[in-house]
Amino acid sequence: MKLKRDISEHNIISVNDVTKTYLGGTFTAVDNVSLNIKEGEIVAFVGPSGCGKTTVMRMVAGLETPTTGGIQVSGHDVQGPGPDRGMIFQAYTSFPWLTARQNVEYGIKILGVPAAERRERAQKLLEEVHLIAAADKYPAELSGGMKQRVAIARTLAQKPEVLLMDEPFGALDAQVRWEMQEMMVEIMDVEKKTVIMVTHDIQEAIYMADRIVFYTRTPGRIKEDVYMDFKQGHRFTSKEDLLSQPGYLEIEKQMFAWMREEIQLQAA
Repeated sequence: MKLKRDISEHNIISVNDVTKTYLGGTFTAVDNVSLNIKEGEIVAFVGPSGCGKTTVMRMVAGLETPTTGGIQVSGHDVQGPGPDRGMIFQAYTSFPWLTARQNVEYGIKILGVPAAERRERAQKLLEEVHLIAAADKYPAELSGGMKQRVAIARTLAQKPEVLLMDEPFGALDAQVRWEMQEMMVEIMDVEKKTVIMVTHDIQEAIYMADRIVFYTRTPGRIKEDVYMDFKQGHRFTSKEDLLSQPGYLEIEKQMFAWMREEIQLQAA
């Protein structure tokens, strides 16, 4: 099934001439990166290992600070983490002493959301991530994919404007991974978040993203900024539907060629 994308013309994230150095300025991880991301857009950061794509996302999250340049979210300078940005990591982050439902409610409990509203919001999100039957189970009783669904629901419960995902499905086996990818496309149709996703998986990026920002080897610069025009303004709820679209094979081949080029240059 096709879902119509819901992307505004309003830029919610602006990265302006950002450079990030370490070791007293002797190592440059990210060099002069600029990009704008529109509200409701799903953008994948792709590139060879160590290219700085995660560093850029962490600077958007406020977990790291640019050496030069600046980042704005909703027109405000990023000066640290904030509730307007939610982050999902590759590692499972559930509290083992809380049930799935309690984990989802945890963050909004800290924010002072009343108990009835917490439970209602958790119920809705557990349904969205197909986990309502396991709501009262503890993390030790859940599979890896189920634990990551808990993390996704817990992050969404705080109602962030921007969702940041760092290889969120990288630890999952192939079957669970594509199931999670399809689930996230459905969730984004409901939640209508702006998403930045870091991934090494080219096929995952093409399937999930409206746009792919491809980074060079270190120091990370933007090599290509590619819109998935072959999707014709849609997102797909099943991967096989996407694979049959005219233009899919061409963009996949181009992405692999760029990756090979950067890896060879990195090794030279």
